[in-house]
Order: sequence, then structure tokens, then C-alpha cells
Amino acid sequence: MSKEQATIPSLSIEKMIDELTNIYTKVINNGLSPKIVPSVMLWGPPGVGKSQAVKQIARELEISTGKRCKVTDVRLLLFNPIDLRGIPTANEDKTLAVWLKPQIFQMDPSDRIINILFLDEISAAPMSVQAAAYQITLDRVVGEHKLPDNCIVIAAGNRVTDKSVAFKMPKALANRLCHIDVLGSHESWERWAVKNGINERVIGFVAFRPNYLMGFDPSNDDLAFATPRSWEMVSNILNLNGGNVKSSYSLIAGCIGAGAAVEFSSFCKLYDKLPNIESIFEGRYTPMPKDVDVLHALISSMTAYAREHKNDITKIANSISFAMDMPSDFAAVLFKNYCSIEKGYKNLLMRIPEFYKWISTKGAHFNGII
Repeated sequence: MSKEQATIPSLSIEKMIDELTNIYTKVINNGLSPKIVPSVMLWGPPGVGKSQAVKQIARELEISTGKRCKVTDVRLLLFNPIDLRGIPTANEDKTLAVWLKPQIFQMDPSDRIINILFLDEISAAPMSVQAAAYQITLDRVVGEHKLPDNCIVIAAGNRVTDKSVAFKMPKALANRLCHIDVLGSHESWERWAVKNGINERVIGFVAFRPNYLMGFDPSNDDLAFATPRSWEMVSNILNLNGGNVKSSYSLIAGCIGAGAAVEFSSFCKLYDKLPNIESIFEGRYTPMPKDVDVLHALISSMTAYAREHKNDITKIANSISFAMDMPSDFAAVLFKNYCSIEKGYKNLLMRIPEFYKWISTKGAHFNGII
């Protein structure tokens, strides 16, 4: 951590989303303007999930406020100060210059909408553009143009120590922002991955080898390395080709690097050793694997199947009965994944006798399930 980052709080992606969603929800549901909350600056290494987090905040706000949330993504690296203020032109009687508002700031001011102005990669913008952002972050104005009262401002960028394109933030701009250092966390990433349909092989491998979730090293010159963002790329590739790792190996290595791709490919061969997942959910007798790596793969496959059949309570109950024979720590991981399938799903699980029995006897040892 750099000297600059040492004085600001560090939060996991999940914790950051929860805290910001909570404060924005209280403001909006009380009929107040989001501008009373300071603009937020999210710091973190490339690929940790800052941009995805802002989209998740928007989704959570739609649920908690009943309003539609629109995210305007502005990459300040691509702007100059004039772009932010707008193009000058003559007024109607050609006596004064007026500035045409840029389209990106043309937001719906109605009470049915929440706007999020996301100033991404702000630390990569030249100093002159960062200086032009002073008004946006503090006063919610851009030259003569005013952001609507329903607008939240969130900025994000890489740290200078990440050796990405980044300039040191001017103190005057820094003092206008509430700073958060965003950390990668396997537990919070896994919950997000289950909820968002990340490929089961990716979830299983990262659960088995959590050190591979974030392979970014600023001292290393590798172009391809593992991050939450690049694992999502791998997931998209696998989801498109039916999970065939062999046929997509080069693309996978191009996303996460050769070293991680070799380990991932080897792990995926375990899926050939798994018991029939459908048999488990149909309630037919199925032997329980013993090997640790196979159990990780089994949990990810069961989670993916449960997500697809989340409304079939009989099948979910059958899988929970099967999981009773798992080692308790593996069963806990599976049930945490089930709780992450969608918001409030754990309430449905608690109505399944097998799940309630497990929670009553063993659940106290595993924080976060209920």
C-alpha cells in the first residue's frame, strides 16, 4: 500500500457496495438530494471490480428505492477540459458566448430516476482534466451546466503504485472526495459469481485455489494475469462454448496468463470424475467423492444446477439431503453458495426441513449462512 492509501479505509467490494447502497437508500427514501453525500473515489488495482461494483450499486438502489437507476459512464482519460464544459457558440443575438451542454450530462431530473455519474479512470486523466473535475465532484456543476439533484457522483481509478496509467491526484480534488481503497475478497467474489452466473468451472477453481483470484503484481510485466475481471472473461468464453476448456485454452491463457491457465485446465479435468449431478437432485443414491479437489468441483456444479432449478424445492431439498454426508466445512460452502443464488433465497431454504436441521445442529460454526 502506498503512503497515500495508508490513511484511507480498505473495504471488500461487497462491503463497499453495502455501505454505499445503504447511505444512498436512506437519503433517497427520505426525499433528500444525493448531493448531500460526498462524491466517492474508489481506489484499487486493475480488474478488482470497481466498475462492476458501481453497476451493482445501481441494481441494489433500484430494489431498495423502487426507482430506475441510470449509470452514465464517463472515461475522463478521453476528455479534455473543453469537452467537459461543452462547445462554445454565440447566443441568439450574437452578443455573448454560450456553452452547449455535452450529451453525457443530459440527465433525466425526474423523481422517478436516480442518476449515477461514474467518472471512471479519473486517475489516468491528465492533471488539467482532473482539475476540471473539481466542480463536478463538489458542486455538481460543469461550467454553466448543473447536474440534476437526483445525481450521485462516483469516481474510480488505479493507484500510482499499480504502474498503470495514473497521475497523482491533486490535493484540491482529493479533498473534495470520500476515498475508499477497494480490496479483492474471495468470499465476496464467490457470492457475486454465484448470483451472476459465472461459469461453474471458474467458481470451482477459484474456491480450490483462491490465491488465483487476484494475480496482479505491479512489479511484474506480464500482460495477461488473473483478476476478477479476467476470470469473468474466461467465464464468458466457457459459457459460449459449452464449457469446453480444451478448445478455448489459448483464449483462456490470453485472459489469465499461461501459468494460471495450466492450473485451471488441470483442475477442469476433475469434472469428468464427478457423480451425476441430475441424480443428486432427483434424490437417487449417489456416492460421495472423497478427494478435496473433486469436492470443490462438485460444489460448484451443484451450485450451478441449483441456480438453474431454484424454484424446484423438491430438487433443492434432495441436494441438501445429499450434502448432509459432506464434510461440514464443504457443506457450509455449498449452503453459503445456495444462499447467494438470489436475494432472500435463504428464507426459502429455511423452510426446507433438511436445511433447517443442518443449521440447527452445525450452522453456528459457520458465520454468514443466516
